[in-house]
Amino acid sequence: MAVGARSGHEGPEERPERPEETVPPAAQDAVEDTGTAGGDSGDDDGKTEVDGDDAASKPKKPRSFWKELPLLIGIALVLALLIKTFLVQAFSIPSDSMQNTLQQGDRVLVDKLTPWFGSEPERGEVVVFHDPDNWLAGEPTPNPNAIQKALSWIGLMPSAEEKDLIKRVIGVGGDTIECKGTGPLRVNGKALNEPYVYPGNTPCTMDDGGGQFKLKVPEDKIWVMGDHRQNSLDSRYHQQDKHKGFVPVNNVVGRAIVVAWPPTRWSTLPVPDTFDQDLSAAAPGALGLAGAVPLVLWRRRRLTVGNTRVSGPGTAG
Repeated sequence: MAVGARSGHEGPEERPERPEETVPPAAQDAVEDTGTAGGDSGDDDGKTEVDGDDAASKPKKPRSFWKELPLLIGIALVLALLIKTFLVQAFSIPSDSMQNTLQQGDRVLVDKLTPWFGSEPERGEVVVFHDPDNWLAGEPTPNPNAIQKALSWIGLMPSAEEKDLIKRVIGVGGDTIECKGTGPLRVNGKALNEPYVYPGNTPCTMDDGGGQFKLKVPEDKIWVMGDHRQNSLDSRYHQQDKHKGFVPVNNVVGRAIVVAWPPTRWSTLPVPDTFDQDLSAAAPGALGLAGAVPLVLWRRRRLTVGNTRVSGPGTAG
């Protein structure tokens, strides 16, 4: 009973309370130190990232305009020199030999690019070329100042040292050109209608200096004439020179494509319509064939008639 009584009155078994877990001072210090170090490290990292973002987002101070100016000028000069050498160059018209197409004082732009790709001058084009045989002898030589020399060096002004001329191409290698009386001028036997000739001028002149001629243009040469026929010392008047009035293709600087100055004179320089006709010289082989065809047809006809006459009586008999 006692046992039973005791068991009936006993409550749940009481467990002894555990002592609170304690961290050794050294370990606690280690944890605190670690936490402190981690916090410090995080703070430092955050601070570093903020500093980096500030440095990246902070705009750089632009360079002074005066520091950039020499570089810009240098680039502009190099580009201008390349353009003058390989693309386009300006030339001034010093005389009236190309009136009314070009007036004295006009500035023309000359295409220098296409000759680099093997293109050669064509009939009707207005071209600038180096003096082939001292055509400009006796002409006044300009004396440019330092600024004009600098501008001509980069192509903004024509060079006073280069002796160049400007004329219209009338014939190319292989062409036969003829002037009789006052004209018309003929290329390979075909007459040219030349509305660009200066009003009052005749296509051909009657003077003894070279106004009357018939000649064939050698290969790699061109024959040039001014539009002001009575005021142009062109190929006609240099037939006694070394090149006999012809201009070597290698002397051609380029084709004048536009009148750029003054603004009131702005215009392009296309090839006139008269040069659109077939002006090609007939090849000797083609001429021979053209002459042989009628002879062959005539001979064949004679043989046919002869055979008919001979075979006729035999058939009848």
